[in-house]
Amino acid sequence: MMKFKRIIAVLTAIVMALALCGCSEKSVGTEINIAVLSGPTGIGAVYLMEANDNGETTNTYNFTISSVNDDVVAGLTSGEYDIAAVATNVAANLYNKTDGAIQICALNTYGVLYILENGDSIESVEDLRGKTIYATGQGANPEYVLDYILSENGIDPENDVTIEYMDSDALVTLMATGEAEICMLPVPAVTNVMIQNSDVRIALDITEEWNKVSEEGQLTMGCVVVRTEFAEENPEAVEAFLEEYAESIENVQENVEHAAELCETYGVVAKAAVAQKAIPDCNLCCITGDEIRTTIEPYYTVLYNANASSIGGAIPDEDFYFAG
Repeated sequence: MMKFKRIIAVLTAIVMALALCGCSEKSVGTEINIAVLSGPTGIGAVYLMEANDNGETTNTYNFTISSVNDDVVAGLTSGEYDIAAVATNVAANLYNKTDGAIQICALNTYGVLYILENGDSIESVEDLRGKTIYATGQGANPEYVLDYILSENGIDPENDVTIEYMDSDALVTLMATGEAEICMLPVPAVTNVMIQNSDVRIALDITEEWNKVSEEGQLTMGCVVVRTEFAEENPEAVEAFLEEYAESIENVQENVEHAAELCETYGVVAKAAVAQKAIPDCNLCCITGDEIRTTIEPYYTVLYNANASSIGGAIPDEDFYFAG
């Protein structure tokens, strides 16, 4: 009888241990501090934020939502953040200026720039010749992308068009009130304009125009980076994050309405109504592994040729890419 009780006790212990293992699969893991920028760069993470709050993730994620790129950069360099979603030129800059302390582990956003027109005269890039284009992003990705698109279509950015750069909020107001005829803005600022002024339309998708003139790579403006030291110490945790992050992006694309609600809940986009209209135009993606380099390097070459300092003075080498 005693032997039978011992067997029952052992079996019970085994069952309990297995149950605990099963329960811990989604709740026990590495604690990771993550920063994401509000807007398109951060939208893909909202389902992961929800899963994290529900205790359904392998790792434990501490999310910070920021509207200021410099704050995210400072947090990465100080070690406050382990992983962050940033602009692709910022990723290259950080790698070059920190002697490789930052690696890229995913691409999360293709181009999010659009030419808007209050009218119907712009059907091609050639139609921009002789026009005044209001734009945001001087000295950053948007300026270099616009110059590249114009130049590849035979338009001299300095002589054949007039480009007026200004703050995004001011440009949204200018375009929404009809004071400007043509502008280049990113999503979701594009959505804000079109909600306020129904006469404004998307005339050109800059990502499509890029693909017409660039034979290699993709216009990829958002990415995810990881501190190299953290990645080397926690490679399995980073891989688990990438799997859950890819699932989050897929859910955002397939369940736009709920994703929009989450965007407002977590402060990634101010209003769910804006997010719902913007998400289909955000060109979200999740590219990892060897494909990152083949996708992004031609874009870095364009940025380097336009202004080498925009990516930290050099096109990143192979150590820039997280290998797992």
